[in-house]
Amino acid sequence: MNQDWEDRVAALWDRFDDYAETEEDETRFRADVDALVAELPQGSPLGPFERACAWDSTGHSDQAVPLYREALARGLADVSPYKARRTKIQLASSLRNIGQAEEGVKLLEAELDAPSDELDDPVRFFLALCLSSLGRDREALSLALGTLAPHLNRYRGSAAYYAQALVAPEEQPGT
Repeated sequence: MNQDWEDRVAALWDRFDDYAETEEDETRFRADVDALVAELPQGSPLGPFERACAWDSTGHSDQAVPLYREALARGLADVSPYKARRTKIQLASSLRNIGQAEEGVKLLEAELDAPSDELDDPVRFFLALCLSSLGRDREALSLALGTLAPHLNRYRGSAAYYAQALVAPEEQPGT
């Protein structure tokens, strides 16, 4: 779509908190998203993406999951690789919310090998949540701490080492 449409979508999302008071407000927000989606060409993957985001952001992961899948199936990666990666992150989170964390893990583990961008940390954050939901807390904590380690001014090396040691305890000194 064109930049004007993208700007209007961004402006609507900037006002999201104005809608988040009641279920009626959330319904109105989703209707406003639907109105923008109606402007898209038939079959655009941006439509199900934006609708999924709206359902997800208003607490309806179960409604968002099929829309995220539809956006990917319609070729969102060809239209916007960035939004396709966001879709995978958000889909994994929604899958976790509806009790399908294992599928979320598979989706996000594949993203660990994707070209690096500003979404690397969110990939790891939501992967850690999915792992924790599966009872794999040491892996989740290792991933979360390993993601945090490069952001530390001091102790970066130690933090990275200890994060890895959580999942490889046999390598800890003194054992």
